Amino acid sequence: MKNHVWRPLYVVIAVVAGILVFRAFYVPDDFGSGEYGFMYSYHRMSNEDEWKAQALKYRDTGKTKMHEYCGECHSDTVEVRTEDLHGIIPCENCHGPALAHPYEPETLFVDTSRDLCLRCHTLLPYTTSERKRIPGIHPDEHNVDFDCIDCHDPHNPRLEDM
Repeated sequence: MKNHVWRPLYVVIAVVAGILVFRAFYVPDDFGSGEYGFMYSYHRMSNEDEWKAQALKYRDTGKTKMHEYCGECHSDTVEVRTEDLHGIIPCENCHGPALAHPYEPETLFVDTSRDLCLRCHTLLPYTTSERKRIPGIHPDEHNVDFDCIDCHDPHNPRLEDM
């Protein structure tokens, strides 16, 4: 082969070798692998203590326990929620972390913005995804100047409300 073929090939080989050498020094040995090989995305066994020391913000991630905790003071709201609509969503998904609540009530921010609802209810064209089961809207067309809570009760968002 001529030199014009070999020179770029040498450059590519040098770049790949450089990346592999960099990776050998930069990436920890226990990164990305578990007892059974690569699992659970990116994970480094040696930093588990760092994650355990991370301060908690959420009261509970379990649906039942979360509703029980919130239901101690907000039983009227928890009763209204339905299992087939927003009842399956933990309260903290919309209301934020509740670890300091009720001792510091101001820490629990109630987001009533349209953007919060659009995280799940923007109409997406993915017909093969489970997302198609969630009623969606075109945000640029549907009641643009209003917040969703002006027409819909987020704790019991019946389709008849629309």
